[in-house]
Amino acid sequence: MYSTFQLFKKYLHYFLIASNGKGHGVHSPFVFDFIKNVLPDKKEISFKPIEELRTSLLQNETVIEVEDFGAGSVVMKNNKRKIRHIAASSLKKPKYARLLHRIIYYYKATSVLELGTSLGITTAYMASVSGVKVQTLEGAANIAAIADINFNSLGLNNINITKGNFDQTLSSVLQHLKYDFIFIDGNHRKQPTLEYFNKMLPYINENTIIVFDDIHWSAEMEEAWDIICKDETITLSIDLFFVGIIFFRKEFKVKQHFCIRF
Repeated sequence: MYSTFQLFKKYLHYFLIASNGKGHGVHSPFVFDFIKNVLPDKKEISFKPIEELRTSLLQNETVIEVEDFGAGSVVMKNNKRKIRHIAASSLKKPKYARLLHRIIYYYKATSVLELGTSLGITTAYMASVSGVKVQTLEGAANIAAIADINFNSLGLNNINITKGNFDQTLSSVLQHLKYDFIFIDGNHRKQPTLEYFNKMLPYINENTIIVFDDIHWSAEMEEAWDIICKDETITLSIDLFFVGIIFFRKEFKVKQHFCIRF
């Protein structure tokens, strides 16, 4: 995991080299459309109940025991943790949760897979798209139980949560259907990230979109992201710094990579 100072330096470099997020100089019609119609947050939908739940979780002093299978143990070494600390360290900011919602909505994804439910806030954003079904995986049973309660409180009945180590649960979940949208927010180590990606390849379609969280979180994650972007199956990759997005569309005859400010 990079220190705050290292991450700031990397973000500064990204900011200087990235496209300005307005589409200037972008010659790909698909990416130009993505910049114009998906990146901007027009705030046409209210996510007030989800954000009220986020606020509640950030204030929750309840202590639970957490079994951590990923790199999160580097950040929080004590297995007994307050819910508010888990929320503060693991929940995606509204800006990125709303972006995932918009991607799913704009590209009409109906089957979503998430690796790393955490307390379920990002899951709830994705599941708020009409007609979508979400399959989410969470390693820590006590965290998954809280997420389940949160889904019920929000009235979201289109989410199925599978509990347990991804190494044991992912294969069985993948066998059920091909996914249109996949969000990988678990483990944050190079080898597991690459293994998850390779396991998923037989279960995607040409229009599948995969989003990787925290691609610049550590040297390991940067290496994993670089290897994934170079994979021959990928035709387009987009680096938004805190998340990376890949596409498999055969309409792109030449592999493309874009770094865009967001």
